[in-house]
Amino acid sequence: MSAAPKSRLGRGLGGLIAAAKPAAPAPAAPHAVPVAPAPAPAPTGYLELAVHTIEPSPYQARRDVPAEQLQELAESIRSEGLLQPIVVRKAGDKYQLIAGERRWRAFQLLKIKSIPARIVEASNASSAALGLIENLQREGLNAIEEAHGYASLIRDFDLTQENAAERVGKSRATVANSLRLLSLDPDLQGYVAKNLLSVGHAKVLLGLEDAAQRNLVARRVIEEGLSVRATEKLTQTARASAPAPAGPGRAARPGLGAKDAATVSGIEKKLTSHLGARVAVLHTPKKGRIVIEYRGNDDLQRLLEKLGVEA
Repeated sequence: MSAAPKSRLGRGLGGLIAAAKPAAPAPAAPHAVPVAPAPAPAPTGYLELAVHTIEPSPYQARRDVPAEQLQELAESIRSEGLLQPIVVRKAGDKYQLIAGERRWRAFQLLKIKSIPARIVEASNASSAALGLIENLQREGLNAIEEAHGYASLIRDFDLTQENAAERVGKSRATVANSLRLLSLDPDLQGYVAKNLLSVGHAKVLLGLEDAAQRNLVARRVIEEGLSVRATEKLTQTARASAPAPAGPGRAARPGLGAKDAATVSGIEKKLTSHLGARVAVLHTPKKGRIVIEYRGNDDLQRLLEKLGVEA
């Protein structure tokens, strides 16, 4: 596991960790009245912590860790050891993760009882920013997870976009563009998270004001493997062919009518319920594709059995 480059982002991480260190206590005033001793401060520095005393961060931006990636990381740790300790802070009688949730999960998978950890003092806002920075440096977040991370910093800690950008070492424009992805409906966010659509595609689709129209165009982009430039032309055509509010008799959408879109959505829901897995039906009048999401080898085997297919 190679060290992160010393970029502006890296300096932001170092600065936040440095800022999280406790200040030296002020000297006692002479002839002060004796008072009860203050509770001992939480230990800081590097320690081996029991894995079961650590809990995940409520500010974790990562929404999903693929089972294959977790297994690969576990095998790497088994053969090479842990190259970088996790980062935690004291939380009551336990420790809360700031950075390193995948490493912590891998130790659980390996049934290793203790894990090297760096203990720091950090506020809720600093903890959230540190966790997001660590994930950004490792390029472990998809575009939607990254957007949710910025949104969490802004929402939970009453920050402006500029403040949030400063905390994670990004430009305000980068944060603003990322947050725009959250304007997409959940299905399209899912396509971006799974890399079925690129961020470039998503930005073009945001030019369509109608969510149903965006969804239909997105399905065609995925099905036909259209480039961003081709998607721009398709959205222009879609806007031009969109019906006026007073013209209910005109065709509702390019490619599919509103009734067809509702039918496709219903099929998706039935398949998802039947298979116990997220299903996307990418339909056009001439051809289509059904995409079934699964998580890991065991889930794939379960789906194959459900479909009556032998591996």
